[in-house]
Amino acid sequence: MGELQNKDKNLVTEIIKQQNAREHLANERTLLAWIRTSIGIMAFGFVVVKFSLFIKQISLLLGNTAKLPQQNGYSSMIGILLVAVGAVVLLLAYIKFKQTEKQLNNEAFEASSKLVFSITIIILSISILLILYLIDNTNRY
Repeated sequence: MGELQNKDKNLVTEIIKQQNAREHLANERTLLAWIRTSIGIMAFGFVVVKFSLFIKQISLLLGNTAKLPQQNGYSSMIGILLVAVGAVVLLLAYIKFKQTEKQLNNEAFEASSKLVFSITIIILSISILLILYLIDNTNRY
């Protein structure tokens, strides 16, 4: 009878260890998803900056004979802002990962969507700025 109880305790302990491992692996997958998101945001910012530089170089290369729209420099600032937002997302994701890891180790996990809400508001704000910028540039030409 005692041997059966020991087997049951060992089985329960093994199940708890496996569940704990699954939770930590899920936390790592979430961190990796946030890293991919931050890389995507930074890459988009890099493309915006490089496209602005490309337009400036083309206008210099073609000289005054070409009728290229005058650049006011906002696209470079927006691109740099996007790269900075990507870096902030990466930092916040790591902080959230460590908080969740600590909560899982203490078996006191509390779900929080503050990071998701914050990033959503930031990216929504940048999107609105981009839309206003594009509308302004479209109306000029």
